[in-house]
Amino acid sequence: MLRERSRILYEKSGHVARVTLNRPAVLNAMDLRTHEELAEVWDDFEADDDLWVGVLTGAGDRSFCVGQDLKELVERTRNGTAGAATFGSRGKPGWPRLTERFSLVKPLVARVNGYALGGGLELALACDIIVAADHAEFGLPEARLGLMAGAGGVFRLTRQLPHRVALGHLMTGRRFGAARAYELGLINEAVPADGLDTAVDGWVEDLLLCAPLSVRAIKETAATSADLPLERAFATRYVWEERRMNSADAVEGPQAFVEGRPPRWQAR
Repeated sequence: MLRERSRILYEKSGHVARVTLNRPAVLNAMDLRTHEELAEVWDDFEADDDLWVGVLTGAGDRSFCVGQDLKELVERTRNGTAGAATFGSRGKPGWPRLTERFSLVKPLVARVNGYALGGGLELALACDIIVAADHAEFGLPEARLGLMAGAGGVFRLTRQLPHRVALGHLMTGRRFGAARAYELGLINEAVPADGLDTAVDGWVEDLLLCAPLSVRAIKETAATSADLPLERAFATRYVWEERRMNSADAVEGPQAFVEGRPPRWQAR
């Protein structure tokens, strides 16, 4: 099933949702309307119990997303509707945006084909698995524009890269390619462009082989415990781990293994 909006393509197939930023003429730049439409999609993705995995990408082969639509920003500044901007999207169209959906536990795969710059890189950093074509370029150019990587770029890049490396890119706006991103551990895979879909599908298939509640519990636990002392991490109660522990799937997995058959996950 494909739902087409003016700026977002949203396709559901089995347990997989595919979300495509659909403004290839402007390298999938994000204007306010895009944020509004994308928020509707994430709301639906979270609420639909049949959806277990999401894939986020950009239309065309030139760009995943180049971030904020600067032409729109300049126009809004001229007419006095832009206002001051800093961290987060509260009070703005599309809130909460993906970069602030901290309770989203369903796994997301970013399919990066081309530029992932500014807010585009911030979207990718908010996903769980990143697969990029080998011609992809990453960067946070906000400092060169008098702006701030306020959709989590400052916070996530310094957590996902060595601190000094992250600061170098943040403070200079320098770009880096897919090979370097893989070398630094920022992305999971860098592949030739003609193999991008195969690589993404491989990750999706592997996610679907796993119990959905286990995947969600892992995501939630990893995020929640990241800054906890190890002893406290063990002692903390995690919402989705409680659900997994008491689920039918926690019984089904070992039973299927013993019986030599594929498990039949129910996500409950």
